[in-house]
Amino acid sequence: MTVVTANTGTTRAESFTVRASAETNRAALCLYARRLVSWYEIAMSNNLSRQALDLDAPWISQDTLSVEPHQIVAPDGSYDPDDVPDLTEEAFLDLYRWMLFEKRYAERMVKLQRRGELGTFGSSRGHEASIVGSGYPLQDSDWLLGMGRETMAMLQQGVSLRDMILFWRGVDDAQQFLAQENCMIGISVGGYLPLVTGIGWGMKRMDADAVVTAHFGDGATSTGASHEAINFAGVLDIPAIFYCQNNQWAISTPFEKQTNANSIAQRAIGYGVDGVRVDGNDVLAVHAAMTEARELASQGNPVIVEGLTYRRGGHSTNDDPSRYRDDEERETWIDRDPIERYERFLQSEGLWDRVDRETLLEGIDEEFDAAHEAADAYGPRDVEEIFVHLYDEMPPALEAQMASFGEFLETYPEMDEHVDRRPKG
Repeated sequence: MTVVTANTGTTRAESFTVRASAETNRAALCLYARRLVSWYEIAMSNNLSRQALDLDAPWISQDTLSVEPHQIVAPDGSYDPDDVPDLTEEAFLDLYRWMLFEKRYAERMVKLQRRGELGTFGSSRGHEASIVGSGYPLQDSDWLLGMGRETMAMLQQGVSLRDMILFWRGVDDAQQFLAQENCMIGISVGGYLPLVTGIGWGMKRMDADAVVTAHFGDGATSTGASHEAINFAGVLDIPAIFYCQNNQWAISTPFEKQTNANSIAQRAIGYGVDGVRVDGNDVLAVHAAMTEARELASQGNPVIVEGLTYRRGGHSTNDDPSRYRDDEERETWIDRDPIERYERFLQSEGLWDRVDRETLLEGIDEEFDAAHEAADAYGPRDVEEIFVHLYDEMPPALEAQMASFGEFLETYPEMDEHVDRRPKG
């Protein structure tokens, strides 16, 4: 028996046919996706093998290029005293506080997101040495453009913790506050890197005593924008540092499936710039490499710095890394924890007795609580903000529009409820 449904005019048989067709299409798409993955894996395996050939031309190959990561403190805490940077005891202790701050900040922000106070958040857990070591050598006049996972480096430049909380709440004003400290965050993967080159070009033309630094992940190096930015930087000899936090994963894609290159640092040769690979879990090695990178960049020599580290958690709080990573890999990197490694260094240097870890954490929590309270108190957007941020100096026509709109709301106050304002911080 055929029954016609009242709301659609279609029969059950027809509905079944539509559903079956949709299921067939889904099955076909899944099969196609699996085949694509299989073809990709075959292509990757073919990439990794090369038949023995009798070649006469002077071919160049990455097999003849050794790019070893620069390291000062080994994972077990051992080191050669002659390799330790010439820093004061206060600086050594300050590096530790900043790393502890980065760790605590990430933990507190994840908790805020889980409570519904942030839309999403990209945790920096595991990146502490990479972030702090790369930001510490920068000067106040330097610029830093990041991807959102380098908070302590930005706080070292003068950015407030409140504004970082506002940023992750989607409050646009935060970017303006960051820009006042020569910092910006680009969520588009690699899309902001040409801007880094542009800023560096402006610095060169103005003969500014400053450099611009870009933070980005290994995934960004697979974008066309990264190639354009670094290549153009080399052509123009601009004062730029391209710092890649290679945390082994571009969301769910492992590094070895992003490129056939052994390293990101070796690409510097193709661009005609200098490059270095550094142990990103060794804060002293990162600090030393970035100090030299700044010296090179300030002389008009753009550089690539690749920091080898690991993303402990997901790409963001919306990501579940257990679906594409195994526990054994994660445990291996946990054993290389950057903070624990640096603690062993401080103990060897006789500085650990000066560290009161609990007191440091209490101070960090108090600072975070104050920033959190300030972010909660940040008011909603005023109507005038629609107009005032378009130009550095508002033209008369726009001033007239703003005045007219204000008069309209005064005349018809009931219309104010229809104005879509940004929610409070």
